[in-house]
Amino acid sequence: MTSLRATPNWVWLLLIAAVFGVSSAGALFQQVDDVPPLLRASWRLQLTSLVLAPLAIMQWRIHGQSLKHRFTERETILWLLGGGIFLALHFGAWVASLDETSLTHSLLFVTAHPLIIVFGMALIAKYFVNYRSPSRWEIIGACIGFIGAALALIDLGDEQGGRTVTAWGDFLAFLGALFVVGYIVSGRVLRKWMPIFLYAFPVTLIGAVILIPASYFVEDNFSQFGVFGWIQMDYFGWFLALALIAGLLGHTGLNTCLRYVPPLVVSTSVTMEPIIGSLIGFMLFDTGLPGFWTWIGGPILIIGILLVIIGSSRADANNETSEVLEES
Repeated sequence: MTSLRATPNWVWLLLIAAVFGVSSAGALFQQVDDVPPLLRASWRLQLTSLVLAPLAIMQWRIHGQSLKHRFTERETILWLLGGGIFLALHFGAWVASLDETSLTHSLLFVTAHPLIIVFGMALIAKYFVNYRSPSRWEIIGACIGFIGAALALIDLGDEQGGRTVTAWGDFLAFLGALFVVGYIVSGRVLRKWMPIFLYAFPVTLIGAVILIPASYFVEDNFSQFGVFGWIQMDYFGWFLALALIAGLLGHTGLNTCLRYVPPLVVSTSVTMEPIIGSLIGFMLFDTGLPGFWTWIGGPILIIGILLVIIGSSRADANNETSEVLEES
């Protein structure tokens, strides 16, 4: 990896654009809230899959037989399937939360997955010897983050841009954060050797397919819109924007930046999503301003997440240094 000083200028521009891209998704989803949430999530992943398909085919053609053989192994298929399932659960819960709470609250709680990871690390380290416990800064950050979340919850019942802040909506967003951890784990395992589009395409497609029967059985007005309702002119523009801006530019852009800048830089940048997403919603779609306690608790929650990310980066660096010293 190149040093930050040697990082090309276009990478920083891409990072800024990618953060704005992922931050726009919540506000865009709320503009088509007449479509039931699980079906809306499926449509988003369907169209993103179509965008990713030619890029995945291109990568498949240029790579050798060893990668193709590994791609079809049972373990790889299971990891891809798991990633797709967790992606479907993440999007289903998060998009549903956008109908049940304010945009700002949804974004705050769905980006709280670093706090969940700290709790998971502590639980795993308690029962398994080879896993590290959370560092001091990770624990402090998690505590601060949960305090911020608790303060933001005082705004329950507040009306923000036509949306009422509810405990159920905030809980759904937090479930989205919980489920995305499984998707992140799958990505960390497979992306060590698998090219980005060969990973993103099947996982996204699996997520899209899983959400179709989920919507059929759970949502009463599924038949009113249909499996491929996004092709209708009333919806196509919105979901194309979600696929290209939030999906391709946002998520793929962030993954591209990881080749040139440390993960800490990318992770820290993404913590701005609740702020940028709320501004996009307010300025372009009149989604309303957050309530008083969200202004207080939201920044505290983000600070907690930042401390977890920084603490995790330092702990991982210390572990790598220790391993090198032991080997020498």
